[in-house]
Parts: sequence; structure tokens; C-alpha cells
Amino acid sequence: MNLTLAQLASMSGVSRSMLSEIERGNANPTYGTLWHLTRALEIDLNSLISGASEERGGGSIIDLQPGNLTPTIRSADGSCTLQILSPANMVSLIEWYLLSFEAEGELASDPHGAGTIEHLHCTKGEIVVRSAGNTMIVRTGETARYAADVPHALKSVGPVGASAFLVVASGEIGPGTQRTSVSSR
Repeated sequence: MNLTLAQLASMSGVSRSMLSEIERGNANPTYGTLWHLTRALEIDLNSLISGASEERGGGSIIDLQPGNLTPTIRSADGSCTLQILSPANMVSLIEWYLLSFEAEGELASDPHGAGTIEHLHCTKGEIVVRSAGNTMIVRTGETARYAADVPHALKSVGPVGASAFLVVASGEIGPGTQRTSVSSR
């Protein structure tokens, strides 16, 4: 397949300038960028990044993603690491991540698609969630659900950092992901 940068940009929705930077080795594509490119080129992203598949009794297939092959990205300032746990073929509907924050680390996000909800479960430390003008502290063992179709941010509180699981559910999933109102702290 012989494509120009302009043609690939048009097919994938990834800008020509970003494609050029990736091609020259000046930028690494994000997981989302790879997903858009592989969809445009009709390549299975999972086949590019997945680990071994192991067959165990009864003919069932278990896909194993070794830790050293789990895609990992960092926030713009480097204070938050996101391990991408979801398979690439689900990225348009639901994604899940393991987050690790340095002390006072922050992850600020632009709005996702209409109706997108994030579900954050804090496994260590405390995390301040900001969404749609609301702020709440989420402590170890607690789960917060909030609008992610508006600018939103997560920030660890205190000197020890924090860890959490984050599920991003697209508005296309349906009414089962509706957030409910809870009292703020």
C-alpha cells in the first residue's frame, strides 16, 4: 500500500504533522494514535502489541499480556504513569488503566466524547478529582464516577503519591454508566 502522508492523515484522522514527526523518529505515537492508524490500515493493533496466547484445557484460549509488553504512557509533565490494560479493539467503547502518581502528580485531560464517564478506584493514597467545576477527594478503597466529556483532572494528595484503577466508558455504552449524584466532601 503506497500512501502519502496526506492520504494516511485523511484515512486515520491523525494530522500530517504528527505522522511526519513519527516517521522521522521525533515523536512516539500514543496508544490512541496507533489505534487510529491501525484501523485506517485495517491492521489488528492487538496483533502488534499483544503478548503470548496460552491454551489451557477444554480448548479455551487465554490471552496473556506480559508486564514488559503492557503499553505504558506518561502524563505531559511525567508525574503520572498510565499502564494500558484494555485491549486495543475496545478503545472506542471502554478503556482501563492502572495509574501511578508521584507525590503531587497530576493528570489533566481534555474532554472525551459526549457522555463519557470515568470510574476511578483509588488503591493507594488520596486523589483529588476535578470535573465540571466539582472537586472531591477520593481515598484508598473509594470509587468516584464523574463526567469526562468536560475538562477534568486527577491529582495525588500528599508526599507519598497515589495509585488507582481508571475505567473510561464511552457515552456509546449506554445508560448503565450514568453517574449518580453524591455528596461532596
